[in-house]
Amino acid sequence: MTPHTKRKIIHYWRRHVRPILVLVLVFTSFRSTFADWNDVPTGSMKPTIFEGDRIFVNKLAYGLKFPYTTWHLARWSGPQRGEIVVFYSPDPDGLRLVKRVVGVPGDTIEVRNGNLIINGTPLEYDEYSPQSNAELPVDQQRGYDFRIEHLGDHPHIMARIDSTRGNARDFGPFKLKHKGEQGAEEDQYFMMGDNRDNSKDSRYFQQHYVNRDQILGHATRVIFSLDYNDSYLPRKTRFFHALK
Repeated sequence: MTPHTKRKIIHYWRRHVRPILVLVLVFTSFRSTFADWNDVPTGSMKPTIFEGDRIFVNKLAYGLKFPYTTWHLARWSGPQRGEIVVFYSPDPDGLRLVKRVVGVPGDTIEVRNGNLIINGTPLEYDEYSPQSNAELPVDQQRGYDFRIEHLGDHPHIMARIDSTRGNARDFGPFKLKHKGEQGAEEDQYFMMGDNRDNSKDSRYFQQHYVNRDQILGHATRVIFSLDYNDSYLPRKTRFFHALK
């Protein structure tokens, strides 16, 4: 390599390649540590979250992580019952999932005929009738039973298929542990989807719980949404829609 060629390579690196790499590093570090968005490809959280929603994830809600890892540099408040979180599946597939926190460390979780029982107390459920089809994905406009589930400080709409079927409508009791208890390396959380009969969640995970270090952040809002059933056109009514 001639000195002239070497100088050209160094010049190209400094003027073009290095600034782009620095920009990419800053951008990806920000998404990894502070805030991110998450594409939702499945309907396990309907009618709260639709397929095609892009949701905002606050990664500082529960602590500060080292970029690109699940290692915590600092921790503060933990996930609360009823909050929607993004986390890595505890199963070997390690998929990134979006579910609602149903149980926190120390809770005993049961499901009877699709209804939640926490620490021996059944949750309250109110009947709910959607005011318009715009509130529902196309495939939930028939054949579903909707209820308002009073979970902690987060009452929300959940959906069940009208007809009973052989699924995990009955589960538990299952006790969640605090970090340091026998067999617990981390605080344990129980997750469920709002689309109760169509959600792979803690009822189906091999170990039935999600460790705190696998929780990436708190999902708070839909940024924008594309309708997969309508040529991927935007769902304008869901832009910046708050998640309850």
